[in-house]
Amino acid sequence: MPMCRGFIAAAAAVLAFLAWPATGSAALSCGLPETQPVWIDFADSSVSFWRERFARAGVVVATGGQDLAAEARSAGAGTVHWDMYLRKRVGTPSDPADPALMDARADKLFDYAVTVSGCEQPLIALNELWGASLPTPLTPTAERYRANVLRFVSRLAARGGRPALLVSSEPFTGGEAAAWWKSIAAVSDLVLENYANANLIWRDGAVDGSRRLRVRYRQSAAKLLALGVPPSRIGIMVGFQTGPGTGGREGLAPRSRWFSVAKWQGLAVQQVARELRLAHLWSWGWAQRDVRSNDPDKTYAACVWLWARDPALCDAPGILRREFDADRKVGQLDLPSGTRCMYGSSPLTASGVAALAKVTGDRELALTALVVRAIERERARVSPTEVLAAERRIVSTRFGGSAAAYRVALAESRANLSVARGIIGDELRAWEMQDQLAISGPSAADIARFRTTYAHVLARRVVVTPAPRWLPGGSGLALATSAPESVFRVATGQQVTVRTAEGVLSVKALDDPQALGAYPYDVARPAVVHALRNERRADAYAAWTLRMQKAAASRLVCERDRLPELGVVTLSGYAPFLSLDEAEAARWAASRRR
Repeated sequence: MPMCRGFIAAAAAVLAFLAWPATGSAALSCGLPETQPVWIDFADSSVSFWRERFARAGVVVATGGQDLAAEARSAGAGTVHWDMYLRKRVGTPSDPADPALMDARADKLFDYAVTVSGCEQPLIALNELWGASLPTPLTPTAERYRANVLRFVSRLAARGGRPALLVSSEPFTGGEAAAWWKSIAAVSDLVLENYANANLIWRDGAVDGSRRLRVRYRQSAAKLLALGVPPSRIGIMVGFQTGPGTGGREGLAPRSRWFSVAKWQGLAVQQVARELRLAHLWSWGWAQRDVRSNDPDKTYAACVWLWARDPALCDAPGILRREFDADRKVGQLDLPSGTRCMYGSSPLTASGVAALAKVTGDRELALTALVVRAIERERARVSPTEVLAAERRIVSTRFGGSAAAYRVALAESRANLSVARGIIGDELRAWEMQDQLAISGPSAADIARFRTTYAHVLARRVVVTPAPRWLPGGSGLALATSAPESVFRVATGQQVTVRTAEGVLSVKALDDPQALGAYPYDVARPAVVHALRNERRADAYAAWTLRMQKAAASRLVCERDRLPELGVVTLSGYAPFLSLDEAEAARWAASRRR
């Protein structure tokens, strides 16, 4: 049957879809909680611990057994019907069932679901859609299979049921497939199976592991949301199976580690459901049918899963004691109001990011810079007194001591005083960090190459007291690539006072300024070596900061896990008059004079 004929069947059931509220505040089915997400846990007769864990108020059990469902309800639990064998109703993509049988089979299932759930408008879990990731165009048999699925769930919806179609692989939603998914979502909920390998999550730890889970759950729903499928039609299923190669525990030992992962899964999927306003959250894998699945630790993992969403449902800390870490905060998105990220205990506020973004023109770039600042503050201490002193020197040197002119420059860069002082602090810490990095000395070939490349650069022999960073020996050749512009205006033989961002210097000029290439090798060599070492320090610093940012991810918790990009950000590039690099400030001053 062509897909278009299936769409006609779907249209007949759209009225049934419209009868279900699109908000997150209405019941999914009679007897179920009215607030969403609704948590639903699978159980059948093989689950030896279902009475102990799931037969209680506040839990919804998905089962295909009438007796089990009735007993669960008598204990206070809600129930929905679980149909294990959708393929027996609709066939498979390679062997679809006869389309003429769909309505009768749907009617039979609906009537049985009513008896199991005790509800005239039951939620019916359908296990499961095959070939969700098949790209279009589909084969004729796959088209007929999907038309069967659409007709089958449409009939359930028309009867007053609420189908919940389980989806075991990532949906392909491109091309013609998009229309089919929209039609399915008009008559059925979609439950996205998401079975993480517990070993990988444990290896990442509480912060990175929880983040990996949240990102995974968001991505799971992203394609359907992008199609316009309402979040009130989407659920996520988390797996606790123990057979190898299927996701879930995957042999993770000791069992305390699995319990931690179960906690992280519960907290992570709850967070994502709140963000996206998803309809329901499911658990699967509790069955104990054979050697592969009969894991005695499942009952305790189930307790942790229940505890993670509501500690009143199971006393995991009391039952497991030292085998369970009851911390509910580490790795979670429990951010104070107005906080974009937390680096350890240091908040990176949304207002701070916004203020800096006015300067950079990019919020994510601003966030990266603030993360780097937090990292460096742990390794290099710069006091507010030092920052204010450097600011006064900048105002004195570059603005003739005029605070008003300084404020005009800040306004032109869209920076306020707080942002400016933050940048100055970054500059001071960068100096300190670069001085701590080990570098190798330049080779003779490096020196010769630099002399050739920069032969035209202005140079001058001077004596400077106290020795500045651009002439650490206090005497020798000053290069225009690093020395203040005023050094090259001093009359030969004179000694004058020069004010710089580094401090007040006494400078004596020993000769006239001339090109670097005009100086003999032995005179030029120390200055060239110093310049090359500064270049290597800058390169080493860039590599170091990228490593530190990557390592910091395990201590960084950000809103909706939107971590900043890794990058080398020099904020003084956006406000060069704040740079402690005298040559950069000189270029800024020259551009102002033009």
